[in-house]
Amino acid sequence: MRTERNIPTELKVLMNHIYELNKGVHQMVLFTCNKKYGNQAVERLESQGIPYVLQPAGQKNLNVYFGRRECLDAIRLIVTRPLNQLTPEEDFILGAMLGYDICAQCERYCKRKGQCDGNCKCKN
Repeated sequence: MRTERNIPTELKVLMNHIYELNKGVHQMVLFTCNKKYGNQAVERLESQGIPYVLQPAGQKNLNVYFGRRECLDAIRLIVTRPLNQLTPEEDFILGAMLGYDICAQCERYCKRKGQCDGNCKCKN
């Protein structure tokens, strides 16, 4: 039997994300891992009945989106290519869906549109 020590760090992170999802901290999670852990991640999500979407992330990594079905339906429409190829608008929507700081998302959006000098005033 596996002990806590023998579980790879990436899978411990996944388990924490699942815990937070189940507690209602997040509606959707983006988990990026080495492709070698992809099957284990899928097995864990399926064993708990958690919907997910997989997306390759470069040569060695895998993006695993999981959470509420309606969020994943939107992800399937928005994230149709690698994340670094998303439009500023798609990037903004994804960040907002993932619960990232909205002011930071606004600043990132403005920078990507070339409309921000990086000195946004919405920082607390």
